Parts: sequence; structure tokens; C-alpha cells
Amino acid sequence: MRLERLTSNKIKIFLTTDDLYDRGLTKEDIWVDSMKWRQLFHDMLEEASEEFDVDFHGSVAVEIFSIQAQGMIMIITVDDIGGEEEMLLYDSFLDMHVMGEENEGLLYTFDSIEEVIELSKRLLPMNIGGGCLYGYEERYYLFFKDVHPDELEKTASILSEYGDASILSPHVLSEYGKKIIENQAIETIYHYFG
Repeated sequence: MRLERLTSNKIKIFLTTDDLYDRGLTKEDIWVDSMKWRQLFHDMLEEASEEFDVDFHGSVAVEIFSIQAQGMIMIITVDDIGGEEEMLLYDSFLDMHVMGEENEGLLYTFDSIEEVIELSKRLLPMNIGGGCLYGYEERYYLFFKDVHPDELEKTASILSEYGDASILSPHVLSEYGKKIIENQAIETIYHYFG
């Protein structure tokens, strides 16, 4: 589990599928009101509270972005509460609003271009291609927008051998990253370096 403070009242939590599995949960469990899910949520709030010195009182909005074969990203926003009197009203009350969004793409990060080259040598002979290659903050990012559902687990598994699932969104990359290869990144890299 990785935590990142986005603003004074907003925190991003990235949970891998392994994090969920270690706690006896699946991504599907978040849509069911279960005690395991409630315990995980309270554990995450407690850890975020300790790490970022944030008190979770009042209304908390939770946005959940499920990333196929990688895990999930949760954005937790604490409503700003004005005045000490209002704070007393909410002292032990936590109201949670959950919104979800499914992301069909795969986004992985790599330390070096050599890892991406080796990955392309592995993927293309298996008829797995496409992708968009970005550079951002001295790392390489490979984004596959439309992965066939039958190939999703296999593709994610191979990507995980060479890189790490990224907690960045494709939108951040398209805005702030440098687009190196826009389309057919695997085929292009294999053509020049394979």
C-alpha cells in the first residue's frame, strides 16, 4: 500500500492486488458491504492519519479507480469543517460516500529503456503489441489503452516481470510526460532494437 498526499484534505492510496489478497479481499469486495472491507478502510484511514497528520472527522468522500490486473487507487477527500462547534458535532462520526470508476488500461513504469526493449522482445512474438511510450521524471511509462479481456492477465503478468504497475494516471502522463512513441510502441521498439 502506497500513500500520497495530494492536497491539504485529499490523499491518494494505491493498493495492489497482492495488498488486497494479503488481507483476504478481492477488488469485487469493495462493492459489497463486508466487515473485511470496513476493517481495511479503517486501517487505511488510520495509517494515512498517522503519516500525514490528518484527522478524519466529518464527511469523507472516497473515489475508487479499479485498475485491471494491478489493483486500485483510492482518492480520499475530507470535507473541510468550519469552526470548533461544528467539529464537536462530528467528533466520532464518519460519513463515507463511495464513487467508482473502472479503468480498462494497463500502465507500467520502467527504470530504463533497456527494460522496455527486453519487454518488446518478449511481447511481440506472443502477438501482444500496441501501447504508447512516455518519459516522465527520469522513468519510462508504457500505457496499453485497449487490452483484449482474454489477454489482460497474461499481458499484466509479463509487464510485471519487467516493470511495476504505476499509480500515475494516463491523464497525468499525457499532460506532463513526454510522449516518445504515440502508437504501436512495442512494434516500433522491436523494429529498431529487436
